[in-house]
Amino acid sequence: MTSTDLHDITILAVGALSDHAATRIPGIFSVLRMEKGDAALVTPEMASSVRGIAAFGAVNADLIDALPKLEIIASFGVGYDAVDARHAASRGIMVTNTPDVLTEEVADTALGLLINAVRELPRAEAYLRAGRWESEGAYPLTGATLRGRRAGIFGMGRIGQAIAKRLEACGMSVAYHNRRQVDGLAYDYHPTLVSLAEAVDTLISVVPGGASTLKAVDMTVLKALGPKGVFVNIGRGTTVDEEALAKALADGTILAAGLDVFADEPRVPTALLDLPNATLLPHVGSASVHTRNAMADLVADNLESWFSKGEAITAVPETADAKPKAR
Repeated sequence: MTSTDLHDITILAVGALSDHAATRIPGIFSVLRMEKGDAALVTPEMASSVRGIAAFGAVNADLIDALPKLEIIASFGVGYDAVDARHAASRGIMVTNTPDVLTEEVADTALGLLINAVRELPRAEAYLRAGRWESEGAYPLTGATLRGRRAGIFGMGRIGQAIAKRLEACGMSVAYHNRRQVDGLAYDYHPTLVSLAEAVDTLISVVPGGASTLKAVDMTVLKALGPKGVFVNIGRGTTVDEEALAKALADGTILAAGLDVFADEPRVPTALLDLPNATLLPHVGSASVHTRNAMADLVADNLESWFSKGEAITAVPETADAKPKAR
């Protein structure tokens, strides 16, 4: 299929496109825009013409059903829990995500959160900016250090493995919990999340959202982590019982936390905002121009490959068997 033919294909851009995506995707396809993934916003033109979605927001079953010609949903992000991939699969619709290109950036952020949580670097900077170094003297010594820490990773996929390499470089031991053991990894495997938490004092969550991980990190896990424990979440906010986490931080059940994700973004629970031992970021794990451009390129590349070659580059497991519709 030529570039001219591709421009005859209509793609629905759901959500706010990045600057790079807003240039790249319309340069290949004809593009319609939708502020949010709401079936009630589907126009007759969309229903009659849209064959692909560039998903920068949620895509639910109702929206999928409102687009009878839909063939592919190219989702922006490695996590795709905001896309109803199972329903798409039942309709024979391909879903893709953007793995690999954000792995290193997110792993860097996880390490930064851990160091900030352990060494209190944001609090030390605030101390300096408030003039307290000059008026009160040196910032108090931090009680915690990375030295001698034992790390547990909840979700040993691409990002988990990249984080593990960084932790090893810091001299930390690494263990992990997954749904199943990963072949070829020398790290200690724990069959349950609680047993992992009992064996370590640093727990880093990298798992995606969804029913199977909903509030998986609960008070039982946090108590197992213990009073020297540090919890870092770079995956999805829904995987944590935020009420239990706030309580655990407030009463000393664990020492500190570093969080980049929350259950109801962009709303962050006041109970977490009020805690001095919680380092909080506004979901910036992959938020560099370099990485977000690479993610946007992969969204566009998946759409282009699907319509020109009949195959996706990074299909999600639920739709790996989807085939282009005969035209």
